[in-house]
Amino acid sequence: MLIVINFGSQVAHLIARRVRQLGVYSEIVPSDISAQKLKAMKPVGIILSGGPDSVYEKNAPKLDPKVFDLGIPILGICYGLQLIGKRFGKVENHLIKEYGKAILNVKKTGKLLKGLKKKEQVWMSHGDAITNLKDFDIIASTKSCKMASIESNKKKIYGVQFHPEVVHTERGMKILSNFLFDICKAKKDYNIGSMKKRLIKEIKDTVGDDEVLMGTSGGVDSTVAAVLLHEAIGNRLHCIFIDHGLVRKNEKEEVDKAYKDNFQFKHYYSVDASKIFLSRLKGVSDPEKKRKIIGHTFIEVFEKKTKELEKKYPKIKFLGQGTIYPDRIESAQPNKQASKIKSHHNVTLPEKMNLKVIEPLKEFYKDGVRELGKELGIPAKILGRHPFPGPGLAIRILGEITNERVAILQEADAIYLEELKRSGYYDKTWQAFAALFPVKSVGVMGDSRTYEYIISLRAVTSIDAMTADWAKLPSDLLEKISSRIVNEVKGVNRVVYDITQKPPGTIEYE
Repeated sequence: MLIVINFGSQVAHLIARRVRQLGVYSEIVPSDISAQKLKAMKPVGIILSGGPDSVYEKNAPKLDPKVFDLGIPILGICYGLQLIGKRFGKVENHLIKEYGKAILNVKKTGKLLKGLKKKEQVWMSHGDAITNLKDFDIIASTKSCKMASIESNKKKIYGVQFHPEVVHTERGMKILSNFLFDICKAKKDYNIGSMKKRLIKEIKDTVGDDEVLMGTSGGVDSTVAAVLLHEAIGNRLHCIFIDHGLVRKNEKEEVDKAYKDNFQFKHYYSVDASKIFLSRLKGVSDPEKKRKIIGHTFIEVFEKKTKELEKKYPKIKFLGQGTIYPDRIESAQPNKQASKIKSHHNVTLPEKMNLKVIEPLKEFYKDGVRELGKELGIPAKILGRHPFPGPGLAIRILGEITNERVAILQEADAIYLEELKRSGYYDKTWQAFAALFPVKSVGVMGDSRTYEYIISLRAVTSIDAMTADWAKLPSDLLEKISSRIVNEVKGVNRVVYDITQKPPGTIEYE
């Protein structure tokens, strides 16, 4: 087992996911864990995560200094490296600002960087830097950061200022592999097949003889969660699709067909709750308020449906959800030091809820969910669907939700996805969608002045949604999509393409 100590990083669980992906079981522990407890867990290695703080801030999370004396190999990442710097040298606050892609100049590969080229692309996200360090070899640097990677084989302590766990550090998995197998001497004993068996057992133990009401959107997460639950408890699973009026064009019909054609679910219900959702969202512009309204209403609709079913199925006691880890980490649930990015409806629940929540995928990232889906025999067409947020188009319509705006966005989004699929670029991107801005711009159509909405097209490449790069779609494809939207969607006279990475942006707009 490898231990990841979480100092509030938005990608702390991604480190654990990468370790598991390499075939080693990992667990995450809070930053205030004692050296004694760590030693008792008998890990082969320890990774110190990044975090949003500076090591010298008053309330910054600290590490028990005795951890450095355990003799267990340690890898510090970003904030974790700076904790090493503070313990063995000096760190300066706000010395530099380095965010996004950077070129790593490898001076000495050592054990940690074995197999890397002299220049490698890495992903940085820091403002502090180590300026002095004793008894360590500096093995790599960037243009702005002298100590981008350090190691001490004698101390068994290693560090990187960049993030090897994110996909945009191109050889990050090699670095983690070097640490796991060459330095920690870990053994490969973890796989999705074993996870499937463990999860099914956990579901059976948790649910017992009761029944589960499962919210499904037809997307990858909820579908994999539903199939997993069904494999564990069979026909005691009740799947419900909630149409909140903010789904994509023809979404309800497509989801109904997919579940009918592919799965042997005895209990599948479709509920039209669009009127209540849209009425409660009327006049609301704040994204957090929108998310919470949708989250609370979502549960209310489920509870109402539950009461209708209780006469026939009195053992319904659980609410199943397809929550995955990025939903939870952005809502700052797992660690008190984590900065809250946005609330997710799956993790924003009323205090008084009549159902107990079961989230079988809550420790998974999207790539892991898809791997598990393959193990469960789910068709590739369903597993290849792009992510769609629980709040739906509500967070792709910036500002107030109106029937007109929903209709406009549904049409624009449908054209966008249709052309992406036709061109073959849908399967080459992680996620693509259209968004509507709450402002209008001047245009000219048929020699007449227009004053209409702006549609933004977003397409990103990613592995796990924790980081993302904008997709380099061909200009002629973008031109075709723009022309169709402006000509076919009434109320739009301008289309733009978003080229923002995550970070600093998020994939969704709200």
